[in-house]
Amino acid sequence: MKADLSVLDLVPVPSGIPASDAVRASIDLARLAERCGYTRYWVSEHHSMPSIASSAPEVLLSRAAALTERIRVGSGGIMLPNHVPLRVAETFQTLEALYPGRIDLGLGRAPGSDARASRALRAASGEQFADLLNEMLALSRGTLRRGHPYEGVTVSPSDVELPPIWILGSSGASAHVAGSAGMGYSFASHFSPVPAEPALRRYRGAFSPSPAFPEPHAILGVSVICAPTDEEAEYLAATVDLMWLRLRKGEFLPLPSPEEALAYEYSEMERNAILENRQRHVIGGPESVREQLEALCADGEPDEIMVVSNIHDPAKRLHSYELLARAMQ
Repeated sequence: MKADLSVLDLVPVPSGIPASDAVRASIDLARLAERCGYTRYWVSEHHSMPSIASSAPEVLLSRAAALTERIRVGSGGIMLPNHVPLRVAETFQTLEALYPGRIDLGLGRAPGSDARASRALRAASGEQFADLLNEMLALSRGTLRRGHPYEGVTVSPSDVELPPIWILGSSGASAHVAGSAGMGYSFASHFSPVPAEPALRRYRGAFSPSPAFPEPHAILGVSVICAPTDEEAEYLAATVDLMWLRLRKGEFLPLPSPEEALAYEYSEMERNAILENRQRHVIGGPESVREQLEALCADGEPDEIMVVSNIHDPAKRLHSYELLARAMQ
């Protein structure tokens, strides 16, 4: 497989473990990812979800960058409608000044929260994503039109540019935007119900070279649970079964343990839904996982696989990433 490997950290909160511990554990994952040769480590943005502690990705990625040396670190992503474009530009130009050549700015249009949290964030509509993106770029580049209300506003530090920008998507809608703007593109197949191949093809077809991206670069987000054996991986995957079922019901509880998930009394309809959802996950021992990922790469030909692993036991979660890196070498 020619695709590079990277890490997407949702900062999952397992049941029985304080969310603050999950936040600190994110640094353990960033360090392990660097030791194992992963290309980049990204942190997601979610709000008001007890199952996920990635409410401040820019803070977490700054800490991760400070405690690593080579791996690229970024947002996967900043949900732009939740933020004022000027602050995003300031934050990421500051990060670029602190860690030159190592920062990525991944941007998404989804809220990363429920309706109440979006209201608390004073979030804009996702339909405004393009306008917010253009405003952020114009502020950073100093290219606001004459007479614009923000004309003369300077993004500081002004002697660095924004880091490379990646547009995140779970359908084909954002693929054309990313390609035509000469940006990177990341497709979230770990939760998208639609196949990635059409979106990746659309991205490459629309691509226009830019200084940051002379060539198109497509990332495929994949949920992976890797264990020493297929049987253990299946056991650990019980967590994502119940987690997904709860999310479907709007229940954002901490990650259930495999024991809790296996003890849950699923209806026949729920079992069928879980079987369908399993198609979006790569689960197995190292050899099986390698074969499944190679098949995924053969279909969409991504330049990079970005792995998210929602495993209840923090040590087994780290071991999953370690086993995967060995299997793909």
